[in-house]
Amino acid sequence: MKILIQSPLAVLLPDPEQECSGILIERGRIEKILDFSDDLPDDIDQIIDASDCVVTPGLINTHHHYYQTLTRALPVALNKELFPWLKSLYPVWAGLDADMITAATQMAAAELLLSGCTTSSDHHYIFPSSVTDALDVQVAALANTGIRSVLTRGSMSLGEDQGGLPPRNTVQDEDTILADSERVITTYHDAGDSAFLNIALAPCSPFSVSESLMKESAKLARRYRVRLHTHLAETHDETAFCLRVTGYRPLDYLEHVDWLANDVWLAHGIHFNDNEVTRLGAAGVGITHCPSSNMILGSGQCPTLELESAGCPVGLGVDGSASNDGSNMIQEVRQALLLQRLRYGASKMTHIDALRMATSGSAKCIGRPTLGEIRPGFEADLALFKLDEPRFSGAGDPLAALLLCGASQAEHVMVGGKWSVYDKQLTTMDIDELTVRHRACARMLTQT
Repeated sequence: MKILIQSPLAVLLPDPEQECSGILIERGRIEKILDFSDDLPDDIDQIIDASDCVVTPGLINTHHHYYQTLTRALPVALNKELFPWLKSLYPVWAGLDADMITAATQMAAAELLLSGCTTSSDHHYIFPSSVTDALDVQVAALANTGIRSVLTRGSMSLGEDQGGLPPRNTVQDEDTILADSERVITTYHDAGDSAFLNIALAPCSPFSVSESLMKESAKLARRYRVRLHTHLAETHDETAFCLRVTGYRPLDYLEHVDWLANDVWLAHGIHFNDNEVTRLGAAGVGITHCPSSNMILGSGQCPTLELESAGCPVGLGVDGSASNDGSNMIQEVRQALLLQRLRYGASKMTHIDALRMATSGSAKCIGRPTLGEIRPGFEADLALFKLDEPRFSGAGDPLAALLLCGASQAEHVMVGGKWSVYDKQLTTMDIDELTVRHRACARMLTQT
């Protein structure tokens, strides 16, 4: 279809001075940004009147744990910092089965789409014996949801009995992990510009995998030209663990296992010193800022501006729904704006900076050069937000109001030229049926 987004109220464009009277979409891509002197094409299939909508590139979530939608606000995990929080939840997550992962994956995708997110990365690292094919389950669950996905084959190999943090029944041996990692890459990874499914490799963290698994995962990823992802420098406890067990600070350990490179993006990246920030930037390592999770767990604040100045792509992630406890991407952009203003001051972190972190910055983190901007030739991934709720009444700057007044849901969401959300309704899923199924799975998981 040839679609015209006509007369938008405001548009987030790479050049803020560029005029925009409409966005022309054809064959799933942005064909042209119209200005006020352009004549309208006469062969348009659909015209969307966007005169009351703010249009942004589709938001891109670069770090999540979909399975955690089943354990939101779980009493056993409340009011804890990262390590005790994890230890209270590992035994619960060990009970995951295929139906639970399906419901959790679809619920996360639904929440994300409704909030204006068009591409999302999930870090799944729990593979209990009942569901060793968890990535296959996720691929099937996401097939018709209408969201682009980066599924990372996570892993944990270092159990408590070997000096790690997770219990033995949540880890796998290295040969099993590497064999399955290669299988899911060769089976599912699409390297094309318009891909709806990428695979990356993601050993969970320095405190849950062995040194050899980190090194072998890097070799495997580079053989197949897929990206690498892990948690790093999230808490002081992690730094202490790394020093005690490996003899290295987290970033030195990352370099030791050959992960200090531009095909890597890291979740959190809070506790780096100045020298480490410089090294990360020189290597082009991407960083995912996860503001809500960092605040809820009391982990700290990511030094986003220093990282960007050093040369790191910086993106945004909602993180797991047991440490957020939601999957709302536009609300996460607001959280990033507020938390970073607390760190740097109001003049150094603008609403435009926060929105670009969640769009073009995130696209760079996951290595998708035709996502994250409204530009001719880029994928037609767009979010349209209508400012018609009482909270927006009296707002002057529409783009600023999107964050400052607290948008929570998109009016329309387009992914690859097709509507995944229209009139605030999912076009690909029955949200009521999904909610019933998801709640039943959550009860089953948390009451066993």
